[in-house]
Amino acid sequence: MKKLVVKVELHDDRDRRKAMRVVSSFEGIGSLSMDSKDNKLTVSGDFDPVKVVNKLRKSWHTEIVSVGAGKEDDGKKDEGKKDEGKKEERKKDDQVANLVKAYQAYCSTPVTHYCVPPEGTLNCVIC
Repeated sequence: MKKLVVKVELHDDRDRRKAMRVVSSFEGIGSLSMDSKDNKLTVSGDFDPVKVVNKLRKSWHTEIVSVGAGKEDDGKKDEGKKDEGKKEERKKDDQVANLVKAYQAYCSTPVTHYCVPPEGTLNCVIC
């Protein structure tokens, strides 16, 4: 989870809407908020901050205020869900690890190719 805060020079509401639309088109955006008074755009989620800033810089003057890890929700209601989520992640990680091991075992055996000349020819030049 990442949190990106950028200052974007926007002149009117139309530019603000365009900037919000451009940023929201990226995959992995969790939340998006705009402080119109300070022209600060806050983006959080699992995304690439470099791509977001580059896209904004194509149309507007953009300054990076901060980039860092985003805060997870610390609510007591979510604690049970977090434990269940961790268990599910462990199961998925175990499944992926098992699949990787199986694939490596399958692909580690050497593959031997034999060239058998067709009947009637004495030598096989190109195999």
